[in-house]
Amino acid sequence: MAETAKIDAKLVKELREKSGAPMGDCLKALQEANGDMENAFVVLRKRGMASAAKKASRSTNEGAVGTYIHAGGKIGVLLELNCESDFVARTDDFQDLLRDIAMHIAATDPRYVGKEEVTPEDIEREKDVFRAQAAESGKPANIIEKMLEGKMGKFYEEVCLLEQPFIKEQSQTVGQIIASKIAKLGENISIRRFARFKVGDPSYTIAQAKVVATEEAQG
Repeated sequence: MAETAKIDAKLVKELREKSGAPMGDCLKALQEANGDMENAFVVLRKRGMASAAKKASRSTNEGAVGTYIHAGGKIGVLLELNCESDFVARTDDFQDLLRDIAMHIAATDPRYVGKEEVTPEDIEREKDVFRAQAAESGKPANIIEKMLEGKMGKFYEEVCLLEQPFIKEQSQTVGQIIASKIAKLGENISIRRFARFKVGDPSYTIAQAKVVATEEAQG
């Protein structure tokens, strides 16, 4: 492991800007990765996901509603992002995350917040389509079922917001971006719901996380 004195301050600053993690955590990650920037970034991501998992059960009853208007007013997104306290909701980090996710929704048009919200009908329809396509290729049934898992993973990536590669950092999903903010801000953060509209398009997307609907029903 590299010694502290051997880690260039410029590397620490660069990792700080790339990850948003505190300077001390960036230094430790670089030490652990022997000064390798990419490996240090992976270390921070793993720690962020672990931290987010520990906080996932905490209630998120505060937050903010944000908007994003794109293409000269042709596409609009309304997004509710939740956290644990009003203090965090008013921070620049939280507000930036809110705007970035709304912008991402405008660009990618997801249909659901997470995999848990995908309807059984949509899942079965996608599976039936793939099975029919694969059957025409002559592949045996056991191979088709193995391929189906990868196909469904791609499907979730296309339609579920949290599974999509983040438009400003393609190496991370939206879920991972949120996890990194959870690690930095020290509070659980969750997407409650969003709506996306496009001028001239009669269809529109309204998505809401199931877990929130359950909490409200119990309350």
